[in-house]
Amino acid sequence: MNESEKGLTPEEQRQADAFRRRVLLGQRIEGRMAAIKHKIVVASGKGGVGKSSFAVNLAAALAERGYSVGFFDGDIHGPAAAKFFGILDPRLTGDGEAVNPIVTDDGVRVMSMAFLLEEPEKAVIWRGPIKMQMIDTLLADVNWGELDFLIIDTPPGTGDEILSLAQRIKDLDGVVMITTPQSAAVNNAVKTITFAKSVNAPVLGVVENMGPVACPDCGGEINLFGSGGGEKAALSQNVPFLGTIPFDPVMGEDVETGLATVVEHPEGPSAVAVNGIVDKLLGAIKIAAK
Repeated sequence: MNESEKGLTPEEQRQADAFRRRVLLGQRIEGRMAAIKHKIVVASGKGGVGKSSFAVNLAAALAERGYSVGFFDGDIHGPAAAKFFGILDPRLTGDGEAVNPIVTDDGVRVMSMAFLLEEPEKAVIWRGPIKMQMIDTLLADVNWGELDFLIIDTPPGTGDEILSLAQRIKDLDGVVMITTPQSAAVNNAVKTITFAKSVNAPVLGVVENMGPVACPDCGGEINLFGSGGGEKAALSQNVPFLGTIPFDPVMGEDVETGLATVVEHPEGPSAVAVNGIVDKLLGAIKIAAK
């Protein structure tokens, strides 16, 4: 107890102790994040738009270019990083004060709530404050080391997770918003963009996933889900449009088997599109491509 805290009531002492813990937690988070040059959140307005598959390929593409990369799966209820990175039997190590992320064959350092569950098939039933405490703990107690990039995958929508991340990571580079061309996805993406702006999280741009594909017979385009919705969302919110990733079954198959398309099929249409988006992102945060 500090000298200034003598004479406090039990309730006042409890509040003082809680405040001290929050301050120390914040200091640990700042220390971890200070060793990471760039932090990028990948978000979406609704599920099923390929947000996590893009985030995995973004991390892999950056690692392929020689950057040191971490991947934080910020989805507490539906963590997918273990499956998407092909991490079948995660065995966490640590030194008693911090836990080490799992390192993939491509060198990406990965941490996910899935690694902490004894029974992965059981649902995580937590209210907002507990989720935010878990995100704080993972930010504070994961030994990321020095990184060029930390890619943070978040659950869809405007829930507690993205709010907590925006509040805790003071020097966040920004948010990349993923949508598909359909109006329902676009409308929700716009809502999430306005939410990000409201919590002072910069929006790096919009990516349209599952866009038009080339017709193998006529050479024209097939719009399975429409086209142009992502660009319209970006224009309406005055944020950059980063590009369109065509609908590509190969990308879906790769991520389902724990592979990154940018590594396994670098000449394919989706990998080419992702790398084009990475070029724009690197330019947006003023990094010279290696």
